[in-house]
Amino acid sequence: MPRILIVEDEEIIRSAVRKLLQHAGYDVADAGSVEEAEQQHEPDEFDLIISDLRLPGAPGTELINRAPNTPVLIMTSYASLRSAVDSMKMGAVEYIAKPFDHDEMLAAVENILARKQQTDVDPETGPTPATADKASSDPASIMFGQCDAMQKVFTLIRKVAPTETTVLIQGESGTGKELAARALHLMSPRALKPLISVNCAAIPESLIESELFGHEKGSFTGAVSARTGLIEAADGGSLFLDEIGELPPEAQARLLRVLQEGEIRKVGSTQSRQVNVRMIAATHRNLKAMTRTGEFREDLYYRLNVMQVRIPPLRERHGDILGLAQRFLTRQGEKMSKPHLNLSPEAMRALERHRWPGNVRELENAIERATILCDTDLITPSLLDLEYEGGDEYIPQTLVEGNNEQVRAREPESSNDLSLEDYFQHFVLENQDKMSETELAQKLGISRKSLWERRQRLGIPRKKASGN
Repeated sequence: MPRILIVEDEEIIRSAVRKLLQHAGYDVADAGSVEEAEQQHEPDEFDLIISDLRLPGAPGTELINRAPNTPVLIMTSYASLRSAVDSMKMGAVEYIAKPFDHDEMLAAVENILARKQQTDVDPETGPTPATADKASSDPASIMFGQCDAMQKVFTLIRKVAPTETTVLIQGESGTGKELAARALHLMSPRALKPLISVNCAAIPESLIESELFGHEKGSFTGAVSARTGLIEAADGGSLFLDEIGELPPEAQARLLRVLQEGEIRKVGSTQSRQVNVRMIAATHRNLKAMTRTGEFREDLYYRLNVMQVRIPPLRERHGDILGLAQRFLTRQGEKMSKPHLNLSPEAMRALERHRWPGNVRELENAIERATILCDTDLITPSLLDLEYEGGDEYIPQTLVEGNNEQVRAREPESSNDLSLEDYFQHFVLENQDKMSETELAQKLGISRKSLWERRQRLGIPRKKASGN
């Protein structure tokens, strides 16, 4: 049984990861810091160390030096993506961004242990992709889907993954596009190399080229040292560009050269270098329509759209809703020490009736919320607090279960009566001309990625940065 050491200073996260891995059959120990890990355990005697990047005292990357024979998986927030890539340059085998999906964590662990096992068996020749762990090399081990639509997706992934073909994943927000990208990577000959995931919408337009391609010292204000880009960090492995439709024109032109010539040039550099990267892109937008309006380069679109994988929205996966809900309920119940939770028949019907505009992510959030609020072992519709579709508006399920006068009187009479979505739209439209995306997100108390996703859902375009 593989032994895993978790080093994380937040007790809730440490406990959740420990229970997840123990439930998957691993022997797990944990610590709150690098010093505690060394005092209580022998880090180099574990098969894998999973460590947060930022810890009290020494950073998580210090374990790379203190346990040279043990692979280290770094956990980090998306805002620390650059630091995570730097940690891989220091010797970390992989990183995973918080908040992560449990299936994503298990797939990463299985993949790393498979690499280590092969290296231990044949240290002279090194790991061979063909011997990668079969338990994690199937989409059904990473994504849940029993309906016909998802079975077709799995079949397509199995066919295209072993090739070097560029893949475009299309699907609405929250459908699981990143999990599909991970499945494509793990089933490919590049499985033993890194998978670098980048959300193009979460990086400011002014920094996207530097983040992707790197920059030389002094190439722009604030470039105090040369930096390696994310594409170069993925050399030999796979690069997943989520929401690629948000790339600005300059970055699109540079990316086209990567696909055509297999080379990159850092910002501020006159020299190019070759890279060997398998490109996987994803979007919820219609890139073909964007080429007609000039928002997206047509030549780049055809380079990306060699093979297309469409992830169906949850409303087209009726047979999967209850199965997914049960998986999430089991997961959240274990995480919150409520292992005996069940869905009431009424809750099941409510789940099946709902349209799920937020897809799988919305379902997971609904189950997590219900788990927190539940005082018994039975999840009821009121705990799910689903929204009821009435015309073009969504009305909270609690109003539907109340009297009809409440439903008819849902129009706000003043700014104090605005719904959360109304307030969000009002605040963004009123302030986006004088605030950056980062400032807007901070004022609203959400991440830049959440801000972008709500803009997409409500049809509020992001204000384009003015030219110099």
